Amino acid sequence: VQLQASGGGLVQAGGSLRLSCAASGGTFSNYAMGWFRQAPGKEREFVAAISWSGGTTHYADSVQGRFAISRDNAKNTVYLQMNSLKPEDTAVYSCAAPAENDSWKTLLDGGIEYWGKGTQVTVSS
Repeated sequence: VQLQASGGGLVQAGGSLRLSCAASGGTFSNYAMGWFRQAPGKEREFVAAISWSGGTTHYADSVQGRFAISRDNAKNTVYLQMNSLKPEDTAVYSCAAPAENDSWKTLLDGGIEYWGKGTQVTVSS
């Protein structure tokens, strides 16, 4: 499975961005999906995850209530809607997937099989 993230950019604090991650090379609906981010000088951290059908979502405490993950299995794409952005949200955002048919919870345990090339999000104060 190949993953490609897009949609990053420069935005002022309080603004919004929507990231997209297009998947190819597999049966997209068989994969849970997630978003991670890495800020300069910091370790990569989990942001959000979504189940195969999209019926279950899970968020890091730091983005709960501001970010929303969703997917369109017909378009082989997962999204991350980011609202009320803060300077501390500045990071490279990457999409990821566990092995086929693995639960989204696997992403929280480091069970990542596929990584997409990240997209830079910069939030100015």
